[in-house]
Amino acid sequence: MNNFVLIGMPACGKSTFGVVLAKALGMSFADTDLMIQKKTGRLLQDIIDKDGMDAFLKIEDEVLSEVELDNTVIATGGSAVYSDRGMKHLGESGTIVYIELPFKEIDRRLNNIKTRGIAMAPGQTLKDLYDLRVPLYEKYADVTLDTAGMNLEDSVEEFMKKMDIEKPASAENFKRQK
Repeated sequence: MNNFVLIGMPACGKSTFGVVLAKALGMSFADTDLMIQKKTGRLLQDIIDKDGMDAFLKIEDEVLSEVELDNTVIATGGSAVYSDRGMKHLGESGTIVYIELPFKEIDRRLNNIKTRGIAMAPGQTLKDLYDLRVPLYEKYADVTLDTAGMNLEDSVEEFMKKMDIEKPASAENFKRQK
């Protein structure tokens, strides 16, 4: 169990936080949305628009369930928590971290909701999505990191403190304390 799996709403900062955290810890970084695009040769929004949300979620479930990574920070798509099988698989390989952010901040950050590849049902609002997903993020999370009011560096520092991780002087000296 040496991966960190990031879950949370679109625009909460999973990918950005994940890259910076991976650099700080001397780990690799992976993004499951990019894995879906590589597997299908298509953009997420194209899959949702042309094949429908159910088809997208099926592909996401397959990709999440096939992830085999080690010593990696893994950013998932916001809808990853719809895949019980995928979340259980990811949880077996590491610590699941919910990047928590209040709805108001998600709403402020998310300008491209129609083109970003967000799995939303027709007529569903961002608030509906938030209310539906938050209990799922809480269900799967081993750790919750509330990033409200924090910049990126503060969020990484808070995470390392919460996980009792000493920042390595170099990648060779990296040691996660338990």
